[in-house]
Amino acid sequence: MSFINAMQERYTTKVYDETKKIDPKHIEELKESLRLSPSSINSQPWKFTFVSDQDTKEKLSKVSWINTEKVTKSDTVVVFSRVDDLSLFEEQIKRELPQGMVDYYNENLKPLPKEQVTAWFDKQVYLSVGVLLSACAVMGIDATPMEGIEPANYDKIIGNDGYATLVAVAIGYRDEEDFNQPSKNPKSRIALDKVVETI
Repeated sequence: MSFINAMQERYTTKVYDETKKIDPKHIEELKESLRLSPSSINSQPWKFTFVSDQDTKEKLSKVSWINTEKVTKSDTVVVFSRVDDLSLFEEQIKRELPQGMVDYYNENLKPLPKEQVTAWFDKQVYLSVGVLLSACAVMGIDATPMEGIEPANYDKIIGNDGYATLVAVAIGYRDEEDFNQPSKNPKSRIALDKVVETI
């Protein structure tokens, strides 16, 4: 399947078939795809938690608003977190990045209030959400990005010390009766010439 076809076929899955499981090999490929995600100055201010344990998913479902059944019936929930402890991040970049990148952080980001630095982290994490959704589409795995969750409670449940949950993505395989799939609810997007400009 071409990338364009995969994107045409992907959609936000509303109902999962809990009997269908993702091949562990594909889970490992998704993990590697996330590891390879782009980020500004290669900062990688993130952590990705793959939750397939049913008891943990049940706990997460109780703090997932209208997404309860997506959490419990999907194969896996991927929790996207950004670094919340700046000292943890600073240790990481000293260890992992070239000095020029560390200098960039120290000169341009470190002097800012913490809220501005973590807002910059948030943007990097959202790049990786796009990577996961695209990788799932190419692999024929269904996905549901979910901001409708309680991040602080997610942090408690998964033991997210030094990190803060931003968003979660349920992954698995659709129920054949899912009302939102393109065959039942055709994909709706603004016309190309209204959203893309060529100069």
